[in-house]
Amino acid sequence: MTSSHKGLKAIAALEAFKGLLSLIVAFGLHVLAGQNLQRVAETIVSHAHLNPAGRIPSLFIHDMSTLPEGKIVILSIGVFVYAMIRFIEAYGLWRGFVWIEWFALISGGVYLPFEIYEMYTHISAIGVGIFLVNVAVVWYMARILLIKRKEKRVTSEEV
Repeated sequence: MTSSHKGLKAIAALEAFKGLLSLIVAFGLHVLAGQNLQRVAETIVSHAHLNPAGRIPSLFIHDMSTLPEGKIVILSIGVFVYAMIRFIEAYGLWRGFVWIEWFALISGGVYLPFEIYEMYTHISAIGVGIFLVNVAVVWYMARILLIKRKEKRVTSEEV
């Protein structure tokens, strides 16, 4: 197995992992629909041993308590669709479909400006880590596609 195949399989595994996490979130949102979301949020904050009066925990509790049930259903459907897209991308990268390689490059590149803005507004180790992983994926996909393009050009010139 060549290094490019190993790299594509690693990115496929990352995309499958993102899909699995999204699926768990979608299922969790679906389960939460119809429940007292403020109580659920307070329980989560309590189990995480966070101060409910702290800035982020209090925002989380407030946002959960004001979220209408209909929006939770729509949000869970959106997250489910996102998970399916990640699984399709993972499958396509694992199988080496070129159009999925282009999709991975474009979809990864779309997030970069938002991640840069997020780091600009409030930097965190997790945000920087996600940004660096995404830059590495975009760089790698661009590199793979350029190599394939050069190989195709050389092959067509030989004929």
